[in-house]
Amino acid sequence: MLSSEALILHELLSADREPVSGQKLARLLGISRVAVWAQLQKLEKQGFAFAAVRSRGYRLVRTPVGVHPALIQAYLGRRRGTPQLVCLEQVDSTNSEAERRLAAGETMPQVIVAHHQTKGRGRLGRVWHSPSNGNLYFSFAYRPQLEPSRLQNFTLWMGLNICELVRNFCKLSPGLKWPNDLLVDGRKAGGMLTEARIDADQVRELVFGLGLNVNGRASALPTDVRRTAISLAEATGAPVDLNRLSAALIGRVSSAYAQFVEGSYHDKYADLWQRYDILRGRSVTVIQGARTVRGTAMGIDDQSSLIVRLESGRTERFRAGEVTLAKNTA
Repeated sequence: MLSSEALILHELLSADREPVSGQKLARLLGISRVAVWAQLQKLEKQGFAFAAVRSRGYRLVRTPVGVHPALIQAYLGRRRGTPQLVCLEQVDSTNSEAERRLAAGETMPQVIVAHHQTKGRGRLGRVWHSPSNGNLYFSFAYRPQLEPSRLQNFTLWMGLNICELVRNFCKLSPGLKWPNDLLVDGRKAGGMLTEARIDADQVRELVFGLGLNVNGRASALPTDVRRTAISLAEATGAPVDLNRLSAALIGRVSSAYAQFVEGSYHDKYADLWQRYDILRGRSVTVIQGARTVRGTAMGIDDQSSLIVRLESGRTERFRAGEVTLAKNTA
């Protein structure tokens, strides 16, 4: 159910810059026109601006630059199946927050969105640098009740959907580097981290985390990562609307999750992998602990293992590992 703020914003956004009467807004919310005016005044203090058109109503003329929960809800509208939205100014890690809420028995699904993470988590125990400079940090929390074997394709499936969204939303040509990196122009624009709690024969809790470089600059990141990082704004040459993108991401991830649980995603999965796989046919190095293997990436198998043709000519499959491309690529 949308909040009163979100309902007002949804109506104004849906009007496509045409005025919406105070009477219509009052009727929609079941309040007086004076109460509508008070709601608009409250929103103005949060960075919105409205124009009052005599005898016609109100137009929305400016929205906040930063993430705003009511605005995200307004963009999402009454879409069914979307998770409960939790927006935080700062958190240690959105994945950690999602895990705490799962452990507390809260109703799921939820999506945690934070402006800043103090202990952002990446794969293999690494830190995900999470400055509060216009990037997005998400975690989606579920109680899926799935067989553990079904999770093999989950992270790649979600990553492919995020690639498709970025392609359509930003008019870019992203790619997915197995197993969890989103690249734009050969540089890292985002990363994913899936964590699960498995009891006996079922996945009881599932957290899908996403860090996306949106409006920040790579130069603001630590020296050891800035050369290989890029933001969507840097790639497009213009700032990206964080709230519209957040709503689009929540909608896309929610739809992809539903398809995954239903098991109806397989054909689309293969098509998207062919479109966004950036490793196929390229020289790669795979690191597994103390072992380093070099060869040519040949795609993935039915279990989403990476297939590599080794320098000896034989092929090997990798369920996990750290992959790097040949020098001067990504």
